[in-house]
Amino acid sequence: MVKWVQDSAKTSSSELTPDEAQEQELLDQRVLRIYHENDRIYGAGKIHYLLSQKYLNYRRISIKRVQKSMKRQRIQSITIKKFKAGTSSKTILKNYHNLLKQGFSTIMDLHSRKIIGYPFDQQMTTKIVEKALDDALLNRTIGDRLIFHTDLGSQYTSNEYEEKLKNLGIRHSYIRKGCPYDNAEI
Repeated sequence: MVKWVQDSAKTSSSELTPDEAQEQELLDQRVLRIYHENDRIYGAGKIHYLLSQKYLNYRRISIKRVQKSMKRQRIQSITIKKFKAGTSSKTILKNYHNLLKQGFSTIMDLHSRKIIGYPFDQQMTTKIVEKALDDALLNRTIGDRLIFHTDLGSQYTSNEYEEKLKNLGIRHSYIRKGCPYDNAEI
């Protein structure tokens, strides 16, 4: 004798009983509320956790059910990639080292903690940073052990700027690529 076994999995909302459909609608509303309360960042795992914390009757709900609810509503978490510093494409930078282990793009006398060169313009060009250096040199006398520490902007790595620093006898130091914390001095 052969018995037919009917699959008990219910795939569409039309196959649900009225109570099950109401329970599914309530779950969808709660999932959507938690999703929007958390700036659409949380995925099924965190939403499942928050549901089980907020509502006692959802402690035994599976994460799969939360995933299905999110799929029904066409919502998904927003993932944000973490910052990763790339490698430098400039071969010239291999010759420069971070002598101060800090970085800043405005000219500051670290001894007196004063900003000594700060011209403004619409764009950061080599000419504007040369003007900042000229202003700084007018405000301070240069010693023989002067270190000029900058970021890796194209205006600071230009040949013109390097030549100017070399002619003045100033050693050039660069921040590490991808390390914004080097600018903490200013």
